[in-house]
Amino acid sequence: MQTAITRQQALALLQKYNQEPFHILHGLTVEGVMRWYAREMGENEDFWGLVGLLHDVDFEQYPDRHCLEAPRLLAEVNAEDSLVHAICSHGYGICCDVEPVLPLEKVLFAADELTGLIGAAARMRPSKSVCDMEASSLKKKFKDKKFAAGCSRDVISQGAERLGWSLEELMEKTILAMRSCEASVNAEWESLCK
Repeated sequence: MQTAITRQQALALLQKYNQEPFHILHGLTVEGVMRWYAREMGENEDFWGLVGLLHDVDFEQYPDRHCLEAPRLLAEVNAEDSLVHAICSHGYGICCDVEPVLPLEKVLFAADELTGLIGAAARMRPSKSVCDMEASSLKKKFKDKKFAAGCSRDVISQGAERLGWSLEELMEKTILAMRSCEASVNAEWESLCK
């Protein structure tokens, strides 16, 4: 699957509608995670990466219309229907009715919230990194509803179920995915924040 959108166009669109550094960092992180999953599953890394980068394009300016404003914003870069559908599907049952059916969409639905939980857990570690994190320690954080309370445990669990994976398998894979891109994501984010 080829896409007509370049990464530069996608990043510019993300930055146009998102000024909060956290939202840019989250987009870069999910992009890296989606690229890792695409490699693992033999899929198109560039397309999966663009979906990850742009998945929250409308969230900062339109939090009450998340995934509903995304098609309009994505039209600015002539995003194809498959990219728009994939992006909107991560809000299924939360803020829209676009169901994740393709592997790409199921992975985004499952991993998006989980990256937030993993990132919060990493910041609590002495290393401030996912490089030394194990799924067993993440499971403890997952069970503590007060920790990273904004990360929906229900969505993460539903995501694992949609993929046919155990929660532990989803955690292990997403930790590996975040390890694979942590250094490059942090370096790009720091350069963008200058």
